[in-house]
Amino acid sequence: MVTHRGASIRLARSRERVAVATAISGSPSRRLTLYQQAAATCPGLSWTVLAAIGKVETDHGRSPLPGVTSGTNGSGAMGPMQFIASTWAVYNPPGTKPGATPNVYDPADAIPAAARMLCAEGARDSRNLRGAIFAYNHADWYVNQVLAQAAKYAAPSTAAGGAPPNEAVAKAIAFARTTLGTPYVWGGDGPAEGGYDCSGLTRAAYAAAGITLERVAQDQYYSTPRLPPGTPIQPGDLVFFGTASNIHHVGLAVDATRMIEAPRPGVPVRLGPIRYPGNDFFGVTRPTAAR
Repeated sequence: MVTHRGASIRLARSRERVAVATAISGSPSRRLTLYQQAAATCPGLSWTVLAAIGKVETDHGRSPLPGVTSGTNGSGAMGPMQFIASTWAVYNPPGTKPGATPNVYDPADAIPAAARMLCAEGARDSRNLRGAIFAYNHADWYVNQVLAQAAKYAAPSTAAGGAPPNEAVAKAIAFARTTLGTPYVWGGDGPAEGGYDCSGLTRAAYAAAGITLERVAQDQYYSTPRLPPGTPIQPGDLVFFGTASNIHHVGLAVDATRMIEAPRPGVPVRLGPIRYPGNDFFGVTRPTAAR
């Protein structure tokens, strides 16, 4: 049975898809579909990252510069995803037609190749997303630009009904997305320490939105507005794991089922389901709620 809420969510997602597709390409939703299908071949890789690379490199193939639709640019790069010949030779996928040679200028071939490269370089399971993007173009400014663009594409889909509930949440989630792939460092508050731990990440994300949180997960839970059990999780909520006297983990919800977290030693910042080893989910708070 289809509920009214379910129908409303699907309608909102349909509108969102049209809006994002229009922003990505003048043609209907083909380019968006290619990004989404290619990302699905690499667990942990968001289509928004592929789309952001397509945007930064060639404006989704719309750039009039040399090397986009034919030939090469001054660096030898080709096609909408800007491969050099040696990299294309490694990562090009099977052609779109049986027996056909993969075409670097065809987005149906180039976008899956980009996904294969990112996956091989660290994007799988969000192990090292920043490193994967850096391998694509060896510049820190490029990594930051791609992640910022990916956050813009992700913003409309962070809530089932459309945009994040408020600007502070949008900023916190956008910041958290830029940290995907950053190493886990116990006690880490960011680049100065070489990475984040769970509460260091959530604290930094909300600091980017102008909201100050306590430093450790236990204190964050008891100092932010707590939600009654069963309250639907919204983007921007903090989700906690442990017990009343030992809250040991916190993540930042991006929607009702997923969170960005700094999990544990050896596992970098990632986007994944709202769960943690031990299944000891404890509760939810909403830092932007009225106190």
